Amino acid sequence: MKTAKFAIGQVVRHKLFPFRGVIFDVDPQFANTEEWYDAIPSEMRPRKDQPFYHLLAENSETEYIAYVSEQNLLEDRSGEPVRHPRIGEMFDKLSDGRYEPKRHSKH
Repeated sequence: MKTAKFAIGQVVRHKLFPFRGVIFDVDPQFANTEEWYDAIPSEMRPRKDQPFYHLLAENSETEYIAYVSEQNLLEDRSGEPVRHPRIGEMFDKLSDGRYEPKRHSKH
């Protein structure tokens, strides 16, 4: 099994489509539905034997959750914050442009 190239809290962008986001979970290999996978045009369908990332994503129009294969991601080095409304409940922003997962205190 391949080691994930990107980390939770890292800001990435899609290679082909105009969106970016913060990684909040990683699957070591494809773990979504076959219907989701089959909806991708066959010429663009990613391999299943690679990490897939859950993103708090944004494009120019909206914010959403995205599920993206490693082969379709690049590190986003813009330093711009991601505006997804759920970022504050999951992460604290660090000065280097990355996001640190919030630590939940135990009572």
